[in-house]
Amino acid sequence: MRTHAPLTSMTFVLALVSAAVLMLGGCVNIPHIPTKTQATEAASLGLGDQAKTPELSDAWWLALGDTKLDALVQRTLAANPDLQVAAARLDRAGALAEAAGALGKPVTGVGVDATRQRYTEHGLVPKPIAGSVRTTANLQAGVSWDFDFFGRNQAQLQAALGTQRAAQAEAQAAAMVLSTQVVRGYLTLARLLEQGEHLNHLMTLRERSAELIGQRVGAGLDTQIELRQAQTPLPELKRQQQALQEQISLLRHQLAALSAQPMDALDGLAPTAPKLPAALAGAAQAPLGIDLLGRRPDVAAARWRVEAATQDVAAARAQFYPNLNLTAFVGFNAIGFDNLLKSGSLQGGFGPALRLPIFDTGRLRAQLHGNVAELDAAVASYNARVLSAVHESADALSSVRSLAAQVQQQQQALQSVASARELARQRQAAGLGNALTLINADMALVNQQRALSEVQAQWLDSHVLLIKALGGGWQATAI
Repeated sequence: MRTHAPLTSMTFVLALVSAAVLMLGGCVNIPHIPTKTQATEAASLGLGDQAKTPELSDAWWLALGDTKLDALVQRTLAANPDLQVAAARLDRAGALAEAAGALGKPVTGVGVDATRQRYTEHGLVPKPIAGSVRTTANLQAGVSWDFDFFGRNQAQLQAALGTQRAAQAEAQAAAMVLSTQVVRGYLTLARLLEQGEHLNHLMTLRERSAELIGQRVGAGLDTQIELRQAQTPLPELKRQQQALQEQISLLRHQLAALSAQPMDALDGLAPTAPKLPAALAGAAQAPLGIDLLGRRPDVAAARWRVEAATQDVAAARAQFYPNLNLTAFVGFNAIGFDNLLKSGSLQGGFGPALRLPIFDTGRLRAQLHGNVAELDAAVASYNARVLSAVHESADALSSVRSLAAQVQQQQQALQSVASARELARQRQAAGLGNALTLINADMALVNQQRALSEVQAQWLDSHVLLIKALGGGWQATAI
């Protein structure tokens, strides 16, 4: 019975202290600080309950069938400094989550120390040690355990996990934005190069027209007025060519910067505008559903920020409750190294520590108030992201549908001008028209081709913006 007496006594003390903690916890008066902001209900934004947002591939740009574009996007995702910053933030959030997870686990440690000192002759230590110089040695192992009676440690862990998941979603949102920028820049470069070809063709036709009119002036068939009118557009066309070259150069620089390359690395990049693939065209067919909010990484990140802030509030509330910490140690303590490991030098102890905030409630109330304010801010930020997501998606859908109609109308206009140009060619071949009439018809045809090229490029770009608005194929992954 004697061998079990210390254990029985320890168990009794622990039970007594635990009962005291629970009893004191029931007497805690936590201030009620209500939140001021409520999360927006998705149904109130017009998203269909049954509608299913189209699913997309996470590498959706592959549908365009351009290997150079894919290589450029992949390089951007691997080397862009902004993504590296986002990855570092994710690593830091993961480390904080690991630290929070360790709060509820016992903390163990071993300590060794030695002190060489002279003991006073007039102190508490008697002779023969008093007045002598001795070495005091200590070898001790200890353990400490913070009992999480009221969920403070668990709340801190969940807050850290929420922050980690938010950082993960934000990193994916940054990747989605960058991939969209690269694709849009690449397609815009293709559009500008195509516009350059049309502009060069138009310039050639204008110069040929001015040359023919100059010949007619020399023959007395036209006056200087007609010649000046034919020459007037040439400087403006040259200015447009220079402006176009500037835009092409700036776009290549932008793509090089996004993919972390030298500014002249993409000087030879000359993509052609692709046709709209069916995989991207299908994104505009289905209505928007509530599941849209789960498809966008920025909305998911904002939602996880709300979860983390909610758990921070729970942890702040738990600070008002009593805290029980158990400590135990065992080891050796002796004067002189030769006595350190002898059985008589053995020492050990166990004891609970109870902390109850009484005069610290002002600071804890302020901390709780601050956490509730952070929760309000996180909810408001989530609401803003939800509104932005619905707004961007609705705008992108409207643009896609409107530009689809514009493409059809421009194609009809092009067919009409092409028919007129063919009639002009036939009349010239029959000797009923002159070369100037055919050149004017060619210029009208080139202008309509430029207009069609422009509206088709805008149509394709609107699909890219729609894919971004739909989340770019992102899917949440478990941590």
